[in-house]
Amino acid sequence: MQLRDAIETRARVEGPLLKVDDFLNHRVDIELFPEIGREIAERFAGRRPDLVLTAEASGIPPGMVTAQALGVPMVYAKKYVGVGERYTFAREVSSPTKGTEYRVEVARRVLPPGQRVAIVDDFLAGGRTAEALGEIVEEAGGTVLGFVFAVEKTFTGGRDRLEAHGWHVDALVRIASLENGVAVLEPE
Repeated sequence: MQLRDAIETRARVEGPLLKVDDFLNHRVDIELFPEIGREIAERFAGRRPDLVLTAEASGIPPGMVTAQALGVPMVYAKKYVGVGERYTFAREVSSPTKGTEYRVEVARRVLPPGQRVAIVDDFLAGGRTAEALGEIVEEAGGTVLGFVFAVEKTFTGGRDRLEAHGWHVDALVRIASLENGVAVLEPE
């Protein structure tokens, strides 16, 4: 898998962070993304999603190629700092990575009741944003079909947070640890 190779050869470890911003979530390597979309779409095969939901900004590339592979629309939750007065489904999220609080919001008109939703994002660490997306889907009267992430740091508790809701969680590449400046990947 090209994504796995890219992580092994191009990712950087900076303290507790795995930096994949040279190819996944800042500078976007368009050679990788068709495969990422197909791989994620395969994880949702047979579940018949009505749409893909992700969060701006770094979730948009994997969300878009997955939606294209599935042949369904994509919606991305917008992130705002501070209180909003918009007609949305919204959740407050704290980001330990960025040290800030923000709101994720989805306009009610783009997430009607009864939708079967595949949630896709670039990275799973603590799972706070992903949890907010799942709660938004359920508040809207939809069904969370599951979550698929391009990359998961398995040692940060995000999977446990999501599975505690009864949601299915998957990832294309799982990082077992960050040791001595190196990302240790779990076997495929």
